[in-house]
Amino acid sequence: MTLRIDRLRAEDWPRAGAIFAEGISTGLASFDTEVPSWERWDRAHLPDGRLAARTGGELVGWAALLPVSDRCCYTGVAEESVYVAEAARGAGVGARLLGALVERSEELGFWTLQAGVFVENRASIGLHEKCGFRLVGVRERLGRLRGVWRDVALMERRSQRVGIGNIEGPERVTGD
Repeated sequence: MTLRIDRLRAEDWPRAGAIFAEGISTGLASFDTEVPSWERWDRAHLPDGRLAARTGGELVGWAALLPVSDRCCYTGVAEESVYVAEAARGAGVGARLLGALVERSEELGFWTLQAGVFVENRASIGLHEKCGFRLVGVRERLGRLRGVWRDVALMERRSQRVGIGNIEGPERVTGD
């Protein structure tokens, strides 16, 4: 499969939304129960942190960054999402997309990426680990989906290029 990674655009949303709907239907990908409108999705996601995976001109996956906070101390921290079309799963699309998103995030100055993954979603946890994420912990009963409490694995990836050694001042406080 020849895969091209480029920018996710507004005109991609009908197909990207359909891929999101496939993820929602699994019950393993999101607390969302319906696909948002493009306008709502667009407002929530960083304009420069949106990627599309295409094969033969067809959108087969997407990844995007969301700010975690508007507080200035968190300007280098983003949450990421990655979704792959059901027909393209298992072909390396997710790893290519997430790898490209990690690179893009560093170009944008992000030093930490975080992801929340349902603990049952072993494929997504494995993908994140493959792309340098580590398990920080499990947030038990974080939210309910279709009436069932769900545990969410909090995963993060710290950049080895951004935010390292370029902050003046004393070393970090660790609580030790």
